[in-house]
Amino acid sequence: MQIFERYHDIPAPARGSVLTIGNFDGVHRGHQALLKEVRARAGALERPAGALLFEPHPRQFFQPDKPHFKLTALPRKLRLLERFGLDVVFVLPFDAAFAALSAEDFVECVLVAGLGVRQVVIGYDFRFGRKRTGDPEALRRAGSAHGFGVTIVAQVGDAGEVFSSSAIRAELAQGDVAGAAEMMGHFWRVSGRVVGGAGRGTGLGFPTANIKLPRDVALGHGIYAVRIYVEGARHNAAAYLGTRPTFDAGDPVLELFLFDFEGNLYGREVEVEFIAFVRPDAKFGSVDALKEQMQEDCRRARANLEAAPSEPIAATR
Repeated sequence: MQIFERYHDIPAPARGSVLTIGNFDGVHRGHQALLKEVRARAGALERPAGALLFEPHPRQFFQPDKPHFKLTALPRKLRLLERFGLDVVFVLPFDAAFAALSAEDFVECVLVAGLGVRQVVIGYDFRFGRKRTGDPEALRRAGSAHGFGVTIVAQVGDAGEVFSSSAIRAELAQGDVAGAAEMMGHFWRVSGRVVGGAGRGTGLGFPTANIKLPRDVALGHGIYAVRIYVEGARHNAAAYLGTRPTFDAGDPVLELFLFDFEGNLYGREVEVEFIAFVRPDAKFGSVDALKEQMQEDCRRARANLEAAPSEPIAATR
């Protein structure tokens, strides 16, 4: 998959693609419906299948001081887009100049002059241009005027629930990583560098690798069954996210206890995949009570991991 961080001076083979546009935070099952349509149209037209993304998220640009829980970091997002069959991705910087583009300028400068799009596939709620004045019907009219097709995909959901990034964030805030995974079609992941801790886990017989999460990650506190990815290797683990109320009720930290693992992860970048919620965070009356509960937590985490599929649903391919 080719990746470009511009919309001008694009090599001829990458121009004229069938393109979907959006932020694709989570690359969830609603996004996957768009990607499936892109691949189908691209195959029929014998053109590249592509996506146009914005970094940072426009909400981060317009409200930099307001927390924004980003579901998927760009490297993970790009891996998922490649997995779902795209040939080319345009990652455009969302800055003041880009935010000032009118809907008409976005079409003429970016889509037509820059990328030479052949077909655009968008969701029913797509908005574009300064102050979000462009909508799907406006894009359809622009496509007729400029010679590219427009396909509008209806909302996607299951059992009356619409798949959306906002709904996934709400599930994660409650600790429901399994519910989030059903909406995403893959398990939610977060990455970070292992940092030094207070060493309490080692003293309790459960040595942990600690990760400081981005401040905007709004995951419910508690114990989770997780998979850890380190340089391509996968390890099963139990994870604790919380403020350690039994000890100091400090800042939230993600602590990982890897099963059947020997080695030092300090300073290494790891990716954590959340499979199941085990229990909420709690304060214990004694260290012995906490140790007993941690043994039970690990037993339950192992059981959840043994029962879990590699992915929650079949990939939309």
